[in-house]
Amino acid sequence: MNITIYDVAREAGVSMATVSRVVNGNPNVKPTTRKRVLEAIERLGYRPNAVARGLASKRTTTVGVIIPDISSIFFAELARGIEDIATMYKYNIILSNSDQNKEKEIHLLNTLLEKQVDGIVFMGGEITKEHEEAFRKSPVPIVLSATVDDDKEFPSVNIDYEQAAFDAVNSFIQRGHTDIAMVSGTLEDPINGYMKFAGYKRAMEEAGLAIKDSYVAIADYTYDSGLEAMNSLLALENRPTAVFASTDEMALGVIHSIQDAGLKVPEDTEVIGFDNTRLASMVRPTLTSVVQPMYDIGAVSMRLLTKYMNKEEVGENAVLLPHRIEYRNSTKE
Repeated sequence: MNITIYDVAREAGVSMATVSRVVNGNPNVKPTTRKRVLEAIERLGYRPNAVARGLASKRTTTVGVIIPDISSIFFAELARGIEDIATMYKYNIILSNSDQNKEKEIHLLNTLLEKQVDGIVFMGGEITKEHEEAFRKSPVPIVLSATVDDDKEFPSVNIDYEQAAFDAVNSFIQRGHTDIAMVSGTLEDPINGYMKFAGYKRAMEEAGLAIKDSYVAIADYTYDSGLEAMNSLLALENRPTAVFASTDEMALGVIHSIQDAGLKVPEDTEVIGFDNTRLASMVRPTLTSVVQPMYDIGAVSMRLLTKYMNKEEVGENAVLLPHRIEYRNSTKE
């Protein structure tokens, strides 16, 4: 049987209003009365009804988080940053897995709104017109995390992906490489495809190097796709001597493809990944990778959302965090 606020009031010999004040931390309760109410709550095992409290206050202290792949090391680290800051500000999290599917993302968005969440952190791939329309209709604030919309209309937290990719490719160029390939996500993906490819392209053009179509392999972010992409690059008559991969997981596939072909990393081919996940330290040789501060992106996204939810002043609605390259043994640096 569910224990109600009425049962606690009767057990403690006080009014339901007094129990409500104790539960909500109202200081205007005598210490002896508060003690009696708390003892009654403990004896009966009473738990306040969060839904009812939310309806009364018009706030549920709950935040929805839409994440593309809960099994991904990258997104798991982001989610941890969100969770830690949410806990600090006394918010609960509803975590939803979207599989980076547009229809499912919009369905989850509407489902979370039906659950009366106070705000949403959204992580996904391409932000389409349908996404933008759904975001605009939302009655609660939405912050994009490691995700961008073309017009920078919605609050977001990211790094400068184009510059980060430029820095990685330029480091190859500075070490004398001219045959530089990229294993990229689809160019419809604004971050892992378009922005990172733009950085690759700019680095090559500024160095006066030709961009060969055969040196740009499109993959789907997985280890297997990185392996297959590198197999096709190794089959070229003039194979690349350096490879920049849009994600660490694809970079691992690249390294193993090179090794399977009887070649060595970095002696025959240097490799740089992106995200600096734990995978970078697990592979041999260890992987040089662009450091994207995943935990910090999640934490700052959640803090930005709390500002919007609490109507605090927001200085910058599109936050860019710093990046760097962590050099390991897959390059000669």
